[in-house]
Amino acid sequence: MYAITGITGQVGGIVAGTLLADGATVRAVARDAVKAASWAARGCEVAIAEMSDAASLTRAFAGADGVFVLIPPIFDPSPGFTEARAIVAAVRDALAETRPHRIVCLSTVGAQATQPNLLNQLAIMEQEIGTLDLPTAFVRAAWFMENAAWDLASAREGAIRSFLQPLDRAVPMVATADIGATAARLLHARWTGRRIIELQGPAPVSPNALAATFGRLLGRDVRAQAVPRAEWEALFRSQGMRNPAPRAQMLDGFNQGWLLFEGGDSVEAVTGTTKLETVLQGLLASA
Repeated sequence: MYAITGITGQVGGIVAGTLLADGATVRAVARDAVKAASWAARGCEVAIAEMSDAASLTRAFAGADGVFVLIPPIFDPSPGFTEARAIVAAVRDALAETRPHRIVCLSTVGAQATQPNLLNQLAIMEQEIGTLDLPTAFVRAAWFMENAAWDLASAREGAIRSFLQPLDRAVPMVATADIGATAARLLHARWTGRRIIELQGPAPVSPNALAATFGRLLGRDVRAQAVPRAEWEALFRSQGMRNPAPRAQMLDGFNQGWLLFEGGDSVEAVTGTTKLETVLQGLLASA
């Protein structure tokens, strides 16, 4: 049996769906029984748990052969990442108590970076869960192609506003379909110790290439427009953020080139097969 956190989201849902299609038993770990009802209807066990509550997570992970860990994204964290630290501590305590045969964690490109930025939350996860003497795999995924969902409305109007700059600089991206399939495959595998898997899609993508792909699919001219760095903080605060610095630092990391894959002999490089065009077609069809 596999316990899947984040099952009501994109990646967790793909992990669970892939495992069910393989005939595996899945336990849906969710905080909301209503949102988990569709997974119960598909034959999953359901465990209600808060990600910051070690006791409920221990019950959710009990008896699992493998656990998929997805830390909820916190885009406006408190200074010091107090929310993420509480979640990571609870997850680690539950894993230490239940001792599943395998742990697969969704991490991020650049988790090894020491510079302050929003992705430090996942570096904290790697550091803490990595101390367990259990087979653990950290899937460091590239920038999600599905982030382009934020650009759908403006693309239909002929422009997308980009925080990734310069506009002709390509960065690794990956589809959630490939992330979920990779995590499910790892849950079926056998290994010892700690693994780091760096996962990206078939080709890196620049903002200009993203705009051009939107244009082909929409049958119109679509251009990328850079959001000036000097405007970021005011814009983020207007969106309700109280602590926009980590988000801006993360974007700086991609733009300055220090948020990147680690590489080397200690990591495993995996390339997904889902193309950007396929992802954008799905986003446009569902909008």
